[in-house]
Amino acid sequence: MSEITVSDARARLADVVDTARVQHDPVYLTRRGQRVAAVIDADDLDGLIAAAEDLADLEAARAAREEMAGGQAAIPWEQVKADLGLA
Repeated sequence: MSEITVSDARARLADVVDTARVQHDPVYLTRRGQRVAAVIDADDLDGLIAAAEDLADLEAARAAREEMAGGQAAIPWEQVKADLGLA
């Protein structure tokens, strides 16, 4: 049941949710043959969000290192704290 129409999913919502939750495999909802949404386990979604945030942090750190290697001055810690409302 990896793909199901929206109307069929509406009629079988409990089964769709159970499939996504137990099998940890997304169930794609389709409309007119096109995927429009997915039902996934909540813990799996939390893991994906955490991984995406970690990846964004790594990318930001890489970009900051490149800026500093290119001669751009670092922002003083006191300014960072002030900008974040921590000082």
